[in-house]
Amino acid sequence: MRGARTFPARRPEGAASGVRDRGVAGTEYVAMILVVAMICAAIVGLSVPRDEATGLKAAVCRVLHPTSGSEACSSGDFDDPDNPADDPDNPDDPDDPPKNDPFQPAKCLLAEDQTKDTIVLQILFIKISGSETIKLQQWSDGTVTLERVDDSSVGVTASISAGIPGLKDWGGSASLSGSYSKGSGSGGQWVFDKNKSDDRQGDLEANLADAKQFTEYLRAQSKCNNAPVGPHSSELGMLCGYNANKKKGDLDPERAPDVDITKSTTELAGGLSFGKSFTKGKGDDKKDLGSISTDLFSASMTEDVVVLRTKTGPDAGKVTFVYTFSVSGQGGEGVQGKGSRMQQVAVTYDAAAYDEEEENGDPHHPQKLTITTSQEAGDGPGVKVGAGANAGPVTIDVGGGGGEINSKIHTETAELPLDNDGDSTLVEDWLRGRGDFPAGDALPTPSDAAEPLGDDAGPLETLLHDKAKLSRLDYEANTDWWNASLGIGLGISAGQVTLGFKLFGIDITHEHKEQTITGDPTYATGPQKGGGRPWVEWRNCTQTTPVPV
Repeated sequence: MRGARTFPARRPEGAASGVRDRGVAGTEYVAMILVVAMICAAIVGLSVPRDEATGLKAAVCRVLHPTSGSEACSSGDFDDPDNPADDPDNPDDPDDPPKNDPFQPAKCLLAEDQTKDTIVLQILFIKISGSETIKLQQWSDGTVTLERVDDSSVGVTASISAGIPGLKDWGGSASLSGSYSKGSGSGGQWVFDKNKSDDRQGDLEANLADAKQFTEYLRAQSKCNNAPVGPHSSELGMLCGYNANKKKGDLDPERAPDVDITKSTTELAGGLSFGKSFTKGKGDDKKDLGSISTDLFSASMTEDVVVLRTKTGPDAGKVTFVYTFSVSGQGGEGVQGKGSRMQQVAVTYDAAAYDEEEENGDPHHPQKLTITTSQEAGDGPGVKVGAGANAGPVTIDVGGGGGEINSKIHTETAELPLDNDGDSTLVEDWLRGRGDFPAGDALPTPSDAAEPLGDDAGPLETLLHDKAKLSRLDYEANTDWWNASLGIGLGISAGQVTLGFKLFGIDITHEHKEQTITGDPTYATGPQKGGGRPWVEWRNCTQTTPVPV
């Protein structure tokens, strides 16, 4: 947003002024919410197709209409209960799938259990963060994967706050913050598939037990690695490692990750909070007792590049580059709304050939392309608040909160094997923005690929429509989170506007998310007469059910 936002001049004291101030208060309170909502809406509009941004639009809608309930915002736009909109068309029930259909994907993700711990340190305008993510995934073919990634990043952050003239007697203020960070991470993925039989459900249960046991080993080993250094630390380390290894049971004691993971992340984030200050006495005896604040809305844009080098199994010797762009928002108090939109492209190469081509400056030859889109929307009880005390220009802030969000996730995937030089070259040209693919072209969606081709369809849209394995999945997710923070800040006031920054701050967040498949998984069979690809039951996905973790 260009230019500085201005506020009306302070009115003279008096009864008439008080009436006017009370009128201004409500207007400006709503106006401040609208400003942030428009910023977030603009982010969504510029980043993803408007009709596909329902999740984040729903979160914005819940902030603007907090008393109307989640149903009124379920579409992303406000549906006035007194003037309801027409119900959207529901898709027909899926048809029966053809036998031995080559377009049916081999497996799907049934459930995911993810734990993420994040610590953020701030010194002046510099923000340093680190996080650990552990992800346990169940697949319909009976296999289980365990993934662990550690991330670290460095960035800058700042905020600007302003008193609200209409709320001066209340001590009201609003703060708008923003940050930019860039980081990297590394980790590994372990595949548990030694239990293989005709009973996929039994295999899934047995492989999940192995994965959970190995997770306990990783946690125990992490405690050993982070043990303090001191007298007899080597002996204690050996004893700790011995006890950790016992948790492996019958698993390979020298087991290394099946997939090595490295990643880089760029994030832009911002938020809005409101606060109230407390004073005691009048005139020269007036003392500032501190303040409380509440986070009203936050939003972020994240761009990830993940490199997966597979060392074992059927994909051994392959390298996959995963490019992910996501937009997310969360807001509200008492009932929190959450929305996100993700677009992802994964490209797989032969690792040795890719490294040689990179060294020689030769064109690359991808072997598989996967496009995934997902959107999430939900709400639940939760709050995040803070309290502060002033000592001259220095402020000490303590904050915290927690909550639970229940959400629905819709995911679509297009998986395209590149089994000839023509298709491989076409996809590589699209990735690099060469030839018929100017840079900045919109990302094709899996749903679009199932529709009949139009007269203006490009070569990539045609390839996806003719050859890609297309699938759609729905999940229900439950996220428990808590947060705690401490900050020492400094503020410089100029009239109604305060420029503030932290001298030091620490912020700790814990998040546990359980995601389970629901609904009727479907995939698109081959092109039919008329050009469309009908959606049918995805039996490779429905013959196995997730196991509670």
